[in-house]
Amino acid sequence: MTVVRKTGWFVVLAVAMAGWMGVLGAVRGVAEAGVIASGVPGEGSRAEDLSKIQSFLENKVVVQKLIDYGVSPEEAKAKVEAMSSRELHRLASLTDRVAAGADDGLGILIGIAILIILIIVIIKLMNKEVVIR
Repeated sequence: MTVVRKTGWFVVLAVAMAGWMGVLGAVRGVAEAGVIASGVPGEGSRAEDLSKIQSFLENKVVVQKLIDYGVSPEEAKAKVEAMSSRELHRLASLTDRVAAGADDGLGILIGIAILIILIIVIIKLMNKEVVIR
């Protein structure tokens, strides 16, 4: 009998969610059509991408890594200038992501803290206890 009481809330929740999805599915949306622009969305000019990559290549850490791999910074700049516009834009967008994620140590710490709190809440809801000796 206690098993039925413990799982009863789940059944009620599942039926309520199924009903709500039925209501949302019955609402008709509007379909729109349009012309898709050619080219890469958000594509900047070649000069902007080139300056962005060159400033990235001037970073001390990047220069050291290039030297560690046996590539001189001049060779890297020459190869970047020889790239097509599409390749250049892709590389510039990758440097944006690397620069944005470089100082994200606080975000990682917050994520780990949330994960630990979530695990503790789940353990408490299951009426379990963790003992560390």
